[in-house]
Amino acid sequence: MQHNIFTTMRSLKIIEGCKGTQVYSMNPSADGGCGGGGGGVGSVGEKFLHHLQDHLRVNSIRSKSTRYQNNVQATTTSVLAETLASYGLPQSELLEPYIEPCLKSVDFIETFADLYRRTENCPQIEKLGMYLEQCAVFKGLSDLKLFRRCLKSARQHALDVHSKIILSAWMRFERREDELTGTSSMDCRGRNIECPKATLLAGYCPESVFDPCSCSRSPREDSDADCLMEEAECSTSEEDFDMSFCIGDDEVRCVRYNIASLSRPFEAMLYGTFLESRREKINFSQNGVSVKGMRALEIFSRRKKVDSFDPHVVLELLSLANKFCCEELKSACDAYLASLVCDMEGALLFMDYGLEEMAHLLVAACLQVFLRELPSSMHNPNVMKFFCGVEAKQRLALAGHASFLLYYFLSQMLMEEDMKSNTTVMLLERLVECAFQNWEKQLAFHQLGCVMLERNEYKDAQKWFQHAVEAGHFYSVVGVARTKYKRGHKYSAYKLMNSLISGYTPVGWMYQERSLYSSGKEKMDDLDRATELDPTLSYPYKYRAVLLLEENNLGAAITEINRIIGFKVSPDCLELRAWFSIPLEDYEGALRDVRAILTLDPNYMMFHGKLRGNNLVELLRHHSQKWSQADCWMQLYDRWSSVDDIGSLAVVHYMLANDPGKSLLRFRQSLLLLRLNCQKAAMRSLRLARNYSTSEHERLIYEGWILYDTGHREEALAKAEESISIQRSFEAFFLKAYALADSNLDSESSLYVIQLLEEALRCPSDGLRKGQALNNLGSVYVDCDKLDLAADCYMNALNIKHTRAHQGLARVYHLKNQRKAAHDEMTKLIEKAQNNASAYEKRSEYCDRDMAKNDLSMATQLDPLRTYPYRYRAAVLMDDHKESEAIAELTKAISFKPDLQLLHLRAAFHDSMGEYTSTLRDCEAALCLDPKHSDTLELYRRARERSEEQQQK
Repeated sequence: MQHNIFTTMRSLKIIEGCKGTQVYSMNPSADGGCGGGGGGVGSVGEKFLHHLQDHLRVNSIRSKSTRYQNNVQATTTSVLAETLASYGLPQSELLEPYIEPCLKSVDFIETFADLYRRTENCPQIEKLGMYLEQCAVFKGLSDLKLFRRCLKSARQHALDVHSKIILSAWMRFERREDELTGTSSMDCRGRNIECPKATLLAGYCPESVFDPCSCSRSPREDSDADCLMEEAECSTSEEDFDMSFCIGDDEVRCVRYNIASLSRPFEAMLYGTFLESRREKINFSQNGVSVKGMRALEIFSRRKKVDSFDPHVVLELLSLANKFCCEELKSACDAYLASLVCDMEGALLFMDYGLEEMAHLLVAACLQVFLRELPSSMHNPNVMKFFCGVEAKQRLALAGHASFLLYYFLSQMLMEEDMKSNTTVMLLERLVECAFQNWEKQLAFHQLGCVMLERNEYKDAQKWFQHAVEAGHFYSVVGVARTKYKRGHKYSAYKLMNSLISGYTPVGWMYQERSLYSSGKEKMDDLDRATELDPTLSYPYKYRAVLLLEENNLGAAITEINRIIGFKVSPDCLELRAWFSIPLEDYEGALRDVRAILTLDPNYMMFHGKLRGNNLVELLRHHSQKWSQADCWMQLYDRWSSVDDIGSLAVVHYMLANDPGKSLLRFRQSLLLLRLNCQKAAMRSLRLARNYSTSEHERLIYEGWILYDTGHREEALAKAEESISIQRSFEAFFLKAYALADSNLDSESSLYVIQLLEEALRCPSDGLRKGQALNNLGSVYVDCDKLDLAADCYMNALNIKHTRAHQGLARVYHLKNQRKAAHDEMTKLIEKAQNNASAYEKRSEYCDRDMAKNDLSMATQLDPLRTYPYRYRAAVLMDDHKESEAIAELTKAISFKPDLQLLHLRAAFHDSMGEYTSTLRDCEAALCLDPKHSDTLELYRRARERSEEQQQK
């Protein structure tokens, strides 16, 4: 049957109409899932659904007669084949590697080391710029925590209000708090670092940004202000007035000295050589000031405050202050009007006034609202008019609010939303205009090139990529080569990549790109070399898999794509596997992968961006088993216990289709996504769990996990304690124990964590979570040297099918010197777990050197991102006095995974060999990743001393 359906799919000529220059669904940039949108997509999808509904209706009638069962099966298979073929089969010649729109170095380690040196040695006022450059570099890495940490450091060292509001809004955007129901964009989280009021305060004080903010004021404040106003108004008697400003028929009495002290122009007018200096009454009717405005000016000349006036009067005073250069008055008006801006309506109302009067603080307050409302505010044309055009940028510049930082944030956000839009292009053009430092130019030029390439504007894309290369960003050579290829200059593109490979230490992406411009054995050699140098690149796996598909070798195609799915889950690779499963009539497998895709990206478009994933689920689910809720929980238990995270995700997705508001399932979903290292999707699930929570104590728990996962441990603990105070629950105790355990625990703290986990286990919960709690409790018992209690915990966890407890039990056996039992326990985990790279890695600790090497080799083969195998092999080589081989082993992993532990170990090896320059470089690179890593700091200090001693000799 496999051959027949595959032949049917191949024989249909409809695929010829689907050929294009790029297969959308194969492009990892499709995180937003909207690249294939538009009216055409909708119409195709609707036709498909009508076709499906007709097919199901016919099948329903036919199934009443057993005589037609074979016809039903044949019809079903035919519809699937025709549907798949109508959207175009994956074709190897249409696949292209993705060009990442970020800074990418040919030598990341030297880049990190240089960043660390410059950051440490620069003056305090330049720290902000250094941390922003680090943000730009770390944005291209898979670990989001590095980028967020640098973003926080940049906010800590922000020098002015402009930088503070942007960085605070950016930190909020990274948590996507806009998706939390019941919250306001201007809500304060209690710390200066993100407080919307604190960000509007000028001044540089990096030590205070993490302090509690002063949002809550005394309720007596307003009454005190009223009293001050009354006292001020009474403090000047009628006898003190010595002049008047006449406006129409009205006369405003003033004190000449007070008015003159407001500005040099007033002083010149009232005490200089002008006629007004000798007059008691001055006609002010032609200056555009109302009587209310003039009286307010007189009061301000005595009180130096404007907070008692109506906003429209303050706006008039602001205009007057600009006209007569009254800086003190302008500052007071600016600050007061800024304090009134608290929502989108107010921001839109005041923004034009602020720009017209060049009121820096007022514009800042309006900008803050716009930025904290992202991404929704970007869809408001009344907001976008303030950012996009050249004239808009000039107006912002006059008010002191046009900067590279502003347009970097806006363009990053919009590139995630819609990379091809005109708005994205305009924002990037403004980013280019604001780029002055070299790294800023590299980033701006490269990103504009990437966007133009996505828009198929190859000539402009080549120009911008070329500018980026000239600015020193050699990764942009890939963009130049690609655009040459698109414009028909394939050999020129090949030569360009060839020169890059010969001119620098080769890295995986160089061979990956060159493979696009070669063919036959040379192409396959380049792809294999790319995978060897950087196994995390997905294009080589996808190309080889599709090539196997074209050779009718579906089983080998699935095996090839499984190689990367095993350690790096992405929608495009899962889609390919689903695609391959359908001709094999493995509809359960295809449905599993599509459900997993929709968990990662609910808006994902299948089949070259032409069909929504939900529509394919609708088709496939008629060819799979139907489960009751009880069946679903049993399936989830089975997959969870076999460490089948993708299968577990699919079951949870199935359950959520029937009960989308189940917060508990959303939380389970987030845990699985974190295990798969899909952090953005995990945070989205957590936010949904929080939004769908039905009680206050449950909402607090999910908010606590959101805070914990974004690096706010203390705030997470506070949420857990607040939840416990409302209702004692498993999840609240577990959250508190988990957050407390994430530190170096002393004996007293360990005992407290044990008490919390025991309290959690006394509360109602399901076996999945109780197994996790028992596993964690066993781990704490081991740390406290209570091995028998730990063993009991692990055994109890295994009794409720928490398979990962085998690893903890093996550790107990090992500590009891029962090495054979430990080895056997890990073997059980390997046999049960589908994702078992970590199990092979752990088992290597309980066997002899040769067996350990085999296990670690298997661990690396299954998951090359695991760093322990490289460190172990390097240590063995070092023990055998094979220093060069040991360094090479570590370098192999560092080239595609810059890791703190790997860098520290290589630095230590260099240090032991007396290579202090290399030691210093690796220490600096490691400290760029974690500036507070104590072991590396100590090694760095010693290496510097030895290096200085060596230079003095």
